[in-house]
Amino acid sequence: MRVLITGVNGFVGTNLYNHLSTQNHLFGVDISVDEKKHHCKTYNWNDLSNLPDVDAIIHLAGMAHDTKGTADESIYFEINVGLTKLIFDHYLKSSAQKFIYFSSVKAVADTMIGTVLTENVVPKPKTPYGRSKLEAEKYIMRNSLPKGKRVYILRPAMIHGPGNKGNLNLLYSILSTGIPYPLGAFHNERSFMSIDNLLFILEKLLELDVDTGTYNVCDDETLSTADIVRIINHSLGKSDKIWNIPKPLIHLLARIGDILHLPLTSERLRKMTESYVVSNRKIKDATRIETLPVSAYTGLVTTLDSFLINN
Repeated sequence: MRVLITGVNGFVGTNLYNHLSTQNHLFGVDISVDEKKHHCKTYNWNDLSNLPDVDAIIHLAGMAHDTKGTADESIYFEINVGLTKLIFDHYLKSSAQKFIYFSSVKAVADTMIGTVLTENVVPKPKTPYGRSKLEAEKYIMRNSLPKGKRVYILRPAMIHGPGNKGNLNLLYSILSTGIPYPLGAFHNERSFMSIDNLLFILEKLLELDVDTGTYNVCDDETLSTADIVRIINHSLGKSDKIWNIPKPLIHLLARIGDILHLPLTSERLRKMTESYVVSNRKIKDATRIETLPVSAYTGLVTTLDSFLINN
């Protein structure tokens, strides 16, 4: 199969290229053209008129969520919506049969709505990142598809794996210093997406005749923040240092942090302790998957082992 990957030099793009390259003819689109990295023909965004005929397009390119909140809102829409329009318009005119767009669960909700996030929840994103992803989704769905074409909008939970530089890496770095985790009194459940499970799902979408639609993607099991802390400490060879400080005291410290602009604020406390559970039932039914190949625990251990090697 001939596959075009946008954002081929990124974290997911690199893992996807390595996974598909042995049995497929791959092409890339990215900001910088680095054909030495993947040994595939890579095009700049200004070269879309010269793209080759392919069977499928996987659109990964976009601006990631800015956890520091310093990025200008217009940049999210310029990149996440603008690039999507460019490549999707190309897809509609091309001979490609499948288009896979990487959106995010944040296109639906930044904070959990109900107990489990399904595809039926009415999207109400609040951040520029989430709103730009939803706007790109709407643009795709507004277009009528020519006969024989299929479109898959994927909303992954937080993706992790070797080469990832996200929040897990930050937590890993903090715990490696021996600092105890002080929020043991809070229990939450969160969905994640290990890169191996994500690649497995993408391969199924390329192979099978799956109906056009919007699909959540995540691991089968959830993990609590305390679970992650224990797994990280085990990976580091350290004993668990989890303090069960009473919740009222933690909330008081967070309110003080709001006033004094300290590291622990009410908003950061909410993000660290809230639950965010995502259902993957729809994508598993559509691709006839009973159980994803990698457990949430095993996937996390693989990611953490890569941190140990690279640090």
